[in-house]
Amino acid sequence: MKSIEMTGRTVEEAIESALRELNAKRDSVDVEIIDNGSKGIFGLIGAKPAKVKVTLKKDYALMARTFLRDVLDEMGVKCEIHIKEEDDTLKINLVGPRMGTIIGHRGETLDALQFLVNLVINKGNKDEEYKKVLLDAENYRKKREDILVGLAKKLAYKVQKTNKCVKLEPMNPYERRIIHAALQDHPYVTTYSEGEEPFRKVVIDLKK
Repeated sequence: MKSIEMTGRTVEEAIESALRELNAKRDSVDVEIIDNGSKGIFGLIGAKPAKVKVTLKKDYALMARTFLRDVLDEMGVKCEIHIKEEDDTLKINLVGPRMGTIIGHRGETLDALQFLVNLVINKGNKDEEYKKVLLDAENYRKKREDILVGLAKKLAYKVQKTNKCVKLEPMNPYERRIIHAALQDHPYVTTYSEGEEPFRKVVIDLKK
């Protein structure tokens, strides 16, 4: 990120000069005070200017938008990119007429794009600066979650009635977590995962 060091009669004056130089607002920068300065005797003798280092904060939303726009343009997909930043999470929703191309088979393309955006915006970050990305298209993830929750409950009933375990088709970690969460408080069945990625699947079985 771009940084500059600036001096002034006071710390605030130095910060204001740096903001003008960077053409930035106060909440978009990090400030490190290098020297608080000194007025000296009678404001003249031994006076020492204040010195600060001002660094532009990483604009996660802008980085994500720019990357996605470039990728979508290459794919020939025209859509709106809505981004909402909440604490340590960047929520992105794509809205347009050809979202099936972006979503892919069971969300595989969407997951791949989400992974790439994560890499791009967190490049060079320390652990405490990590920003999580949640990428969706036309609320696909919520619709898929509703379908999986319904499937989990239906299969739990089947296991309870037949006394036989059920193995679901391979799913990604996100979808497996939905199944586990949907049945974690079920009184008669339990869930666990088996197999290796990318063929890992959820098993629904009777509680012992």
